[in-house]
Amino acid sequence: MQVGAIDITPVFDGTGHELRTAVVSREGDAEWDCPAHPMDELGQLRLDFGGYLIRTAGRTVLVDAGIGTASTDHWSGGRLPDSLRQLGVEFGDVTDVVFTHLHFDHVGWATQQGKVMFANATYRVHADDWKHFVTSPSAVPGAVRKLSPLEPQLETFSSEDEIIPGVLARPAPGHTPGSTVFLVADGRERALLMGDVVHAVAELTDPEWHGLYDLDPKAARLVRDRLVNEAAGAGDLIAAAHFPGLGFGRLVISAGRRSFTFV
Repeated sequence: MQVGAIDITPVFDGTGHELRTAVVSREGDAEWDCPAHPMDELGQLRLDFGGYLIRTAGRTVLVDAGIGTASTDHWSGGRLPDSLRQLGVEFGDVTDVVFTHLHFDHVGWATQQGKVMFANATYRVHADDWKHFVTSPSAVPGAVRKLSPLEPQLETFSSEDEIIPGVLARPAPGHTPGSTVFLVADGRERALLMGDVVHAVAELTDPEWHGLYDLDPKAARLVRDRLVNEAAGAGDLIAAAHFPGLGFGRLVISAGRRSFTFV
């Protein structure tokens, strides 16, 4: 996807299939009606894992680091190294790794067995997520082991900031305390990389649907509604961390109804 002169490419790591009831919910458990993100015959939603590679201003930026080598009956990863090589990128070529948040399926290749995988990169994340997952007394031990090795290469941010030329970090708390959306912009062209602000397309098209893994559901919904209205008004491209194919699309609001179409 081109945003002006900035190139954004999905980087696949793996694929999962989860029952819709394990991903999103709605009061009354209404019937699923989302052609852009259909359920299969078993009532499962396809959820892809990976990240996005941004090339801009001489920088090679990876947004999120996939699920890593984790595997269950429902999902598996492990493809990100090959996906990068197919794009002509080795781990050592990446100059920046930026996280939408620090859930395990977004940091999988950040380290492996205590080794920092992107040795030449600066890692960036919202300070509230780093505190929540790594340094607070209630931090999860697994996250501490996984992420602590990044500290010598880590920079945190706490407010809206252009952390890389053309890439604006916009705090979007709710899913996690430091959940972040990255706005990629060049001139009048823009794309929103929304992370887990949404898990399924229906959360864009019907505000009553919401993800089941939001730490603060009320805050998450407020953020999601604000971003939906902004993106629809501006005609921005939208991509989210688990959309099928890690694809981009546009949201249109007409006569009070929302529709989303992949491009």
